Amino acid sequence: MTAIATPAPAPAPGDAPPAVSPPGRAARRRKLVPYWLLLPGILWLLVFFAAPMVYQASTSVQTGSLETGYQVTWHFATYWDAFKEYDVFYLRSLIYAGIATVLCLAIGYPLAYTIAFKAGRWRNVLLVMVIAPFFTSFLIRTLAWKTILADDGIVVSVLDKLHILNATAAIGLTSGDRVLATPLAVVCGLTYNFLPFMILPLYSSLERIDPRLHEAAGDLYARPFTTFRKVTFPISLPGVVAGTLLTFIPASGDYINAELLGSPSEQMIGNVIQSKFLTVLDYPTAAALSFILMAVILVIVSVYIRKAGTEELV
Repeated sequence: MTAIATPAPAPAPGDAPPAVSPPGRAARRRKLVPYWLLLPGILWLLVFFAAPMVYQASTSVQTGSLETGYQVTWHFATYWDAFKEYDVFYLRSLIYAGIATVLCLAIGYPLAYTIAFKAGRWRNVLLVMVIAPFFTSFLIRTLAWKTILADDGIVVSVLDKLHILNATAAIGLTSGDRVLATPLAVVCGLTYNFLPFMILPLYSSLERIDPRLHEAAGDLYARPFTTFRKVTFPISLPGVVAGTLLTFIPASGDYINAELLGSPSEQMIGNVIQSKFLTVLDYPTAAALSFILMAVILVIVSVYIRKAGTEELV
């Protein structure tokens, strides 16, 4: 039996036509949904990032004092004076941060590789151990190193018996038979505190590698080192870039490790900025020092990403 389609009845004279939404309105609304979802994040950045940055930028070109008040006079000479006076602190900060970043990469890559490919059922346990330092405050973790590196502690005793302190003292990392209040102590603190920021991006990048790629390399008679050099490391490069940036950038501006584990000779630029803001109350110089540090880091990061050959951050 064949169904016969019946035409829709024609509207009676005087009836209003059925309501039809304008074409494209629903599509336009759908296109606006992502922007509405981004709005809270954009407002957060404007209020808590952009606005303070603009305020600090205006502070850096002010002149005056707390007694007479500060006024924007576009005094850009503050930048040159600040850099000329504290260039040694910038250099020291970058050197300490660079050494700590290299150490974090040397320690973190084997750990991340082991967790990603060799841990098996212990993977989650090892990941919890990596993030365990975050369960305590940054300050407590750093103070713990004062006990670890104490002059009468086991670490200094072992290093002294192995005559390692003589070698480190010869290159300026330690002073005599002391480790505390030396560059080595500051670098150890930076390395420990920022190591998780290196391991987690590396693990995330390594964990995505298809194991069949390693099997294919083995089928082509590639040795383990060749497989790592030709397959594993190039694919994990975004994790290396992300980990080194997440380590180097905060380490460059850190001041707690130098304050607690170092001496005045190991002060970093973060210590100078903190002192200018909270002790000396020289706000224009402190703001100028902060912007110089930000500019230096931006230049280093831009060159590094370009040389690394990837802009993908895990």
